[in-house]
Amino acid sequence: MILVVDIGNTNITCGVYQDMTLFCTFRLMTKLPRTSDEYGILFREMLAQNNVPHDALEGVIIASVVPNVMHSFQGAITKYLNLKPIIVGPGIKTGIRLATENPREIGPDRIVDAVAAYELYGGPILVLDFGTATTYDLVEADGSFSVGITAPGIRISAKALWEDTAKLPEIEIKKPKSILAKETISSMQAGLMYGQIGQTEYIIKQVIKETGYENLKVVATGGLGRIIADETDLIQEYNGALTLEGLRILYEKNHK
Repeated sequence: MILVVDIGNTNITCGVYQDMTLFCTFRLMTKLPRTSDEYGILFREMLAQNNVPHDALEGVIIASVVPNVMHSFQGAITKYLNLKPIIVGPGIKTGIRLATENPREIGPDRIVDAVAAYELYGGPILVLDFGTATTYDLVEADGSFSVGITAPGIRISAKALWEDTAKLPEIEIKKPKSILAKETISSMQAGLMYGQIGQTEYIIKQVIKETGYENLKVVATGGLGRIIADETDLIQEYNGALTLEGLRILYEKNHK
């Protein structure tokens, strides 16, 4: 069994794989400061709750976009799981080529998603991740990661609405029954959700137009990706475990 960990700006998402099968998943909040002992105890408890003996783990791989948690987190893995984690970063074998102007600027989460999408679906492929930010990354047919587009995520946009306007309330982020809103909450939901759908479709169409890839595959992941994918025919596949799959693939490429 291996433990794969995606440390994002909002959540720390963990998965345990038994061979190629995702055995279980669990999450922690990223923004709560924790010591290595707190992380370690939480990990042991969550593994036990999912019927995974901590000493059954053979390896760990981590992708993180939050550097300030890494010292405590790595310490927890070393002390409580007795394993040295593989960290997604410069020098790791990926199976794709980073062909952007500055490859070191590409977030580990985007690299992981690109690896998974290319390995699972082939290229050219556009990978959409609806997380704290919404990202659109293009992997060419030859495995070159060539283009990255970054936009505010739905939650960031929603937070800006209710924090920066005096009379707008905090709302549940969901698609309303109709875009023809007649009161404040559904009007905000309509603007957020239909706005995201419209942005998504426009960006996909523009990428196809500028690349000429009429056969472009489009796959989505991320917490709110399912809602968007269900509302447009331009997304062919939704894979909620894409990042975890990418970490599994990278572990296999780098485990010795």
